[in-house]
Amino acid sequence: MFEEKMKEIRSKIAETEAKLTTQATEIRSLLESEKLDEAKAVKEKREALKSELKELRENLALYEEHKEGNTVPVQERKATPQQTEYRDALNDFIRSKGEKREGVNFKDGEAVVPASLLTRALDGIKSETVDSTIPESVVYNPQMEIKTVTDLKQFTNIFQATTASGKYPILKKATARLNSVAELEANPALAKPEFDEVDWAVKTYRGAIPISNESIQDSAVDLVGVIARHANEQKLNTTNFAIAEVFKTFAAKTASTLDDIKKIINVDLDAAYSKALVASQSFYNVLDTLKDGNGRYLLQDSVVSPTGKVLLGMPVFVIEDDLLGATGEAKAFIGDLDRAVLFANRVDVTVRWIEDKIYGQYLQVATRFDVKAADKNAGYFVTFTPAAGE
Repeated sequence: MFEEKMKEIRSKIAETEAKLTTQATEIRSLLESEKLDEAKAVKEKREALKSELKELRENLALYEEHKEGNTVPVQERKATPQQTEYRDALNDFIRSKGEKREGVNFKDGEAVVPASLLTRALDGIKSETVDSTIPESVVYNPQMEIKTVTDLKQFTNIFQATTASGKYPILKKATARLNSVAELEANPALAKPEFDEVDWAVKTYRGAIPISNESIQDSAVDLVGVIARHANEQKLNTTNFAIAEVFKTFAAKTASTLDDIKKIINVDLDAAYSKALVASQSFYNVLDTLKDGNGRYLLQDSVVSPTGKVLLGMPVFVIEDDLLGATGEAKAFIGDLDRAVLFANRVDVTVRWIEDKIYGQYLQVATRFDVKAADKNAGYFVTFTPAAGE
């Protein structure tokens, strides 16, 4: 009689656990559809069902405790054939990592270990056999890789393009002088300003990635935000590469000493130009080790420089080696950044939209621009090669 009753209770327990799992899924679905009242109604039913399940388990434990022949305290009893059968089923479930579920009771989707099995050495259930149930510490918020990302656009002459192509006028430096004129004589004509025209034509750079709604809903972090940041880094890499390629088109110079760098600044570049230095990390390392005759470092901190560093009165900007050359190469652009590079900015957007056909969303980034050398006399592309013996 006891065995039949316990079998009946176990069957009811399994049915109740299955209903609880179904109701949990139903509640989540209703919440996603913003049907809050219906979700609350299902939750109330689920709470009542939980009470029934608790009572069923208590009844089963009572039958197991007082069935005929159970005169030994629970802690000292040997496993019954039914307990052995359930323990084997539980071990099969664990070793199969959840694939073999036959004969195992579940509570809210989790396997149940009856108190009757917790005897002495847990009747063979050890940590190595239940490793699939032992949680690991997992950090769900991805840590962004630390990387130097400098926006080279800030160094250029940016103008908002309103068409797909065009010409941009660059006023040449005035070389004419005024004439000496006697009193009351007619004014001589002034020399006309001269212009260079820079032809530009925007190109479109774009990309999109589909993101499933399931991954957005189930992710422990703002998945769309993480992907958007990564997409915008790709866009920044695109503009940086294009600008660095223009730096390389300027007249090349080599330097092996500090005096060579001074000559480029003081002599080769017209005194009228504003001067700044965009250095690769390897070039910056060379600058950072330069000393004057008294052993003082020449690269100084500055509260007025946008980068916080100045060399010989010039602000110093640092970018990755591979933008100006290969890793380990000391290269730099020295000159008037604003006059040297023209950045025709047409469109710069990040777009996100819903796509019903795939039950997901699309994230798209797009940028349309062109980069050209404007005033070719405004700077030099410098490679530092230490003198022999240094």
